[in-house]
Amino acid sequence: MLTKILVTLLVIAGAIFYIRQSKVSRTKERTQDMGKGIIIRFSLYIVIILSLLASAGYWYWDWQDGNKVVSVTIVSPVSNDSVVYQVRKKHITNNELITIDGIRIRLSNQERITIAKTVEE
Repeated sequence: MLTKILVTLLVIAGAIFYIRQSKVSRTKERTQDMGKGIIIRFSLYIVIILSLLASAGYWYWDWQDGNKVVSVTIVSPVSNDSVVYQVRKKHITNNELITIDGIRIRLSNQERITIAKTVEE
């Protein structure tokens, strides 16, 4: 969320800077305008490329983190039994788990789950 706000503020600041520069550059010589326009355009392209790379990096990190396999222990309060399953992090929701084998496990409100650290495959 913070990155979205920062990118938005950066785009607004870039737009304001570009608009002010275009007003100032009208009074100067045409050759100087071309040089400044190229620098501004080049810096805006760099900002766009950096934001795309940051978005792609964040997407890759989220995808990689979601595919990690963790051990999930489910403890039933009625029978006091515990069962351990191997689950990918992205398949853990509020009331359901999907194991690596494809088994869907629905959880009740009374069951307690414990998520262990990442399992080495």
